[in-house]
Amino acid sequence: MTGLLTAAQMRDFERAEMAAGHAEGLALMERAGRGVVDAIFARWPDLAAAPRRAVIWCGPGNNGGDGYVIARLLHDWGWQVSVRALGDPARLPPDAAENHRRWIERGGVLNLADLSEAEFAAVRAAPPDLFVDAVFGTGLARPLSEALSHAFAQMLELRDHGLGFAAVAVDIPSGLCSDSGRRMGLSHSFDLTVTFHTAKPGHYLADGPEECGALDIVDIGLRQPSPPSDAIRLVTRPGPVQKRAGHKYDHGHALVLAGPMGRTGAARMAARAALRVGAGLVTVAAPGSALMECAAQLTAIMLRRCDGAEDLAALLEDGRLNALCLGPGLGVGQATRVLIGAALQDQDRAVVLDADALTSFAEDPPALFTRLHDRAVLTPHDGEFARLFPDLAERLRGEPDTGPAYSRVDAARDAAARAGAVVLLKGPDTVIAAPDGWAAIHAAAYDRAAPWLATAGAGDVLAGLITGLLARSLAPVEAAASAAWLHVEAARAVGPGLIAEDLPEALPSVLATL
Repeated sequence: MTGLLTAAQMRDFERAEMAAGHAEGLALMERAGRGVVDAIFARWPDLAAAPRRAVIWCGPGNNGGDGYVIARLLHDWGWQVSVRALGDPARLPPDAAENHRRWIERGGVLNLADLSEAEFAAVRAAPPDLFVDAVFGTGLARPLSEALSHAFAQMLELRDHGLGFAAVAVDIPSGLCSDSGRRMGLSHSFDLTVTFHTAKPGHYLADGPEECGALDIVDIGLRQPSPPSDAIRLVTRPGPVQKRAGHKYDHGHALVLAGPMGRTGAARMAARAALRVGAGLVTVAAPGSALMECAAQLTAIMLRRCDGAEDLAALLEDGRLNALCLGPGLGVGQATRVLIGAALQDQDRAVVLDADALTSFAEDPPALFTRLHDRAVLTPHDGEFARLFPDLAERLRGEPDTGPAYSRVDAARDAAARAGAVVLLKGPDTVIAAPDGWAAIHAAAYDRAAPWLATAGAGDVLAGLITGLLARSLAPVEAAASAAWLHVEAARAVGPGLIAEDLPEALPSVLATL
């Protein structure tokens, strides 16, 4: 896993590096601007052939300073460059002011606030090859003004309506919160975003991937220290999921509870995923009415009868059953609540609660939280999350009026602390959080996008993967993060047309690559 730095953490790190003499601000800005130009030419090699035309918008801070470097470098490459700036140049920070001065030696700067319809008419008549947004970077504290939002909308709509120029954002698109990925006055996507040193959470969360387009991370010469203890991790590989020699019981025994006849498919998919990911044994516990339905579908997976909490308690007398999965197709209501109470009696036994297990406590979430322990994993999608944590979900709705905005990482961390258990908040930007504040993002975005995972049963398979890894004695956060990675990688191996049953069958080829 790699660390993602928030805007504040990145600022603190840069200041510490400069104070210690490991970096110098003007040099960092030069490398940043050069990195953006190199990234542009790498993505669009044809643009390296001058002469070309660029429109660059610069802001009142260091992001604007990066823009002036880009303008100067493109000008020196032979481009025709038009620069507009927001704010008073006399109030620029020192390094940005110096790069503004260097640009003024080559070309002029018009006021971004003076944009008129005539300007956009001129763009339509003679479109540029490149538009660069260097207005606001990672430190956005409030939404874009209505006028600036309108200007961005007009410019990017011209790109969308056939003019075809490349649109590039410096660090993060202006109007996108770098900590949360939530829109703050921007609703149009760029083709490429170039950020520096490390990605930021907002590049992966919420609207971030859609707004950023593609993402390049440029090395600007800063050291690579260990991330802060509260840094958000980005899941880039699974944990130790390779299976080693031993008896089947050395790899754990997972138990998946099934619902009534006609609703056992979800549990059966979860069980198959648990077996495929390496649990030594997997058993489905089903009501008597559903035994024949399950028996007709299960072979390597064992089957036991379970008609209620007493039967479950009897099954759990076998201490070798070390991981449980409750929820997929189980049914919503009192019977499920009682089963969960029985499942949570032994605090040394790992438990995954998904789907119906979560919704069954929608009317009284504390009744669930008081039973949970640190070996439990909750796997809500957004709707289930809102039922259990309505106040946290409310903070994620709408456009924020200040930054940094409340993020899905904040929400998952707060939920995990409240519940006293690991929370995996599902989505393209899945977040895994522990009660102690540890948090990671697993993003199915950019080159790992897998939109075909939005299909019935995919979440049941994810619950089974987590359960299987817990049975193999992975820690809850590691099991959840690894399962999220494997889930997406299996989906990518299958590709479009995927149905949930395909996911466990794709795992062998995925595991073979590790």
